[in-house]
Amino acid sequence: MSYMLEAAGLCKSFGGKPALHDVSFRLERGEIYGLLGHNGAGKSTSLGIILGMVEPDRGEVSIGGFSVQKDRGKALRKVGAIFESPAFYDYLSGWENLKLLMNYSCGFDEKAAREVVSKVGLEKRIGSKVRTYSHGMKQRLALAQALLPEPELLLLDEPTDGLDPEGIKWFRDFILGLRDEKGMTVLFNSHLLAEVELMCDRVAILREGKRVFEGSVKDFGDEDPVYEVSLDPWPTELIASLGGKVISSGKISLSAGSDPAKAVEAFVKAGVKVREFAKARRSLEDLYMEILDGRSSPN
Repeated sequence: MSYMLEAAGLCKSFGGKPALHDVSFRLERGEIYGLLGHNGAGKSTSLGIILGMVEPDRGEVSIGGFSVQKDRGKALRKVGAIFESPAFYDYLSGWENLKLLMNYSCGFDEKAAREVVSKVGLEKRIGSKVRTYSHGMKQRLALAQALLPEPELLLLDEPTDGLDPEGIKWFRDFILGLRDEKGMTVLFNSHLLAEVELMCDRVAILREGKRVFEGSVKDFGDEDPVYEVSLDPWPTELIASLGGKVISSGKISLSAGSDPAKAVEAFVKAGVKVREFAKARRSLEDLYMEILDGRSSPN
């Protein structure tokens, strides 16, 4: 298979402190891939290496078959990115910013720029000074800049950070449209797990610079069944003896094929008051918390 992006054995330390340790992942063409993890897990360092802004101690990234470390120009030729906080010249208009910034890289194409500005919904304000833009409008301007090279791969660093619910939904629908209409490949990191679950085909979770999980968003919901429960007192040891796991406060999982009625019976016999016991869907947040708490095995 020809992968759009391949990261192989990435290692990086800063001041002797490891930031990434043997991190690998691959993006198939046309998929949306989420990179998750707490602050300091290595997400931004990974994106920095992919963009050639950070030199790895070991490992290599290739995009479209070209090595970022050996042939950065060819590797990044079809890449658009919003990395860290997008910065613009506040005293210039949005249009002037696009013209100036694109002349630094791929050259300015007025027709293409007007099409992209229309797509991101900025046509009415593109002539206004950027200092008058809301946070959401600046994010749309950054997205327009990222799309102007007509990329095949889009890299996004916390793209919905600070947006209101309406702005987050607009962004989600826009990115899904890029994938469905243009076959664009998207890699992004985010701490909004519900949005990641709605958008991504696959996710990787980083913890302390290591990849501790990679899998399909569709598949993890089919693992051990999850239940929302209200139990008093909380029977941690009894849950474990039944082959179950505590996922979070008020949520447990039981092994596949187990009978929940027998679990309820065991709780009642042990003197535990069962006020609620209902089947729930296993969410990305459940998986994420399990992994960060060390209850799931790395893969």
